[in-house]
Amino acid sequence: MRHDWYTGFANYETSAFAQTGKQCRHNLNYWHFGDYLGIGAGAHSKLTLHDRVLRQMRWKHPSAYLQNIRAGTPVQEETRIAAAGLPFEFLMNALRLADGFPPALYESRTAQSINGILPRLLAAQADGLLAISPERIAPTLRGRRFLNVLLERFLDET
Repeated sequence: MRHDWYTGFANYETSAFAQTGKQCRHNLNYWHFGDYLGIGAGAHSKLTLHDRVLRQMRWKHPSAYLQNIRAGTPVQEETRIAAAGLPFEFLMNALRLADGFPPALYESRTAQSINGILPRLLAAQADGLLAISPERIAPTLRGRRFLNVLLERFLDET
């Protein structure tokens, strides 16, 4: 991670800077594809259940939210992420981090082997977009600059 000596802040995530040890824990959970429960008007959730991953959004307008809470329908939108989409969803988040992620985290969050995307990872490494080791997969400086190009490699064409 690049550290600016004159400010003491490091660019630890695509759009975030922090002093060492003071990164936002909520954001790190999000970028590591962790779960979170949104409560309140307009709140968002990502929930991993035993058979699916759900993204939810609560009603945005406070009065609509309260009305729908009373009616027992607090969720305005719900999207189920199919197993085939989990690799991209994970990478879209985790590759925003300068330090990347450990391969074991990919496997625990997606319930899929890293071997399923290994050819794409190696191709990105060969093009100078990723640094890969047994402990960590991280975008290079070039990969961070061209993050969308890197992520496109993991979109399944359907």
